[in-house]
Amino acid sequence: MNIDELKNTWNEDVFEKTPEISIENKNKINLPLERMRRNMRHEFLSTIGIFIFGFAIVWLCGAPFKFKFYLTILLASMAIVTFFFFSKFFKLYKDMSDPVMKTYDGLKDLLHQLDLNKQYYLSFYLSFIPFLVCEIIIVLEFIPRPQPLSDLKIATILIGAVLFGLFSLYLLGKYWFQKFYGKYITTIEKLVVELQK
Repeated sequence: MNIDELKNTWNEDVFEKTPEISIENKNKINLPLERMRRNMRHEFLSTIGIFIFGFAIVWLCGAPFKFKFYLTILLASMAIVTFFFFSKFFKLYKDMSDPVMKTYDGLKDLLHQLDLNKQYYLSFYLSFIPFLVCEIIIVLEFIPRPQPLSDLKIATILIGAVLFGLFSLYLLGKYWFQKFYGKYITTIEKLVVELQK
């Protein structure tokens, strides 16, 4: 077999395994994808706004310098963690408009990425637990009180806040993901099942 025959055989095999998706089905898929992209843009811009607001509040309040400095370091650390996760989300954002999405295999790959990003999303929310602990410690140390808190009371507040924060952030992450992305992913999964028939 010469090189030209091998190339033709290769190209035929590739096209047989990756059939094109019809225009009607592409339109059905593009609607939830575009809504997800819009929600991702909105969430990104909102997050930037929240960080700007947070830094402004810290530096405009009349607290001592050490308090402001610790909170600034904490906010900067949160921004770095957020940047890491948003870099993962941005890759998905770009892949959603990729022309490879015209094939069934490309669509299955996108579903895999969406599932992976669901895990990233929950991890993103849970990664804020250490920041919550640090914020509570800073507040407990710097807020003046007529009587200092006992060791037992400090331990109870910290453990209670961690448990409540972990549970709340997990539920918030699941709810937020379902509201802004999950229902669209479910729509795409149903379309993929229809395309398999």
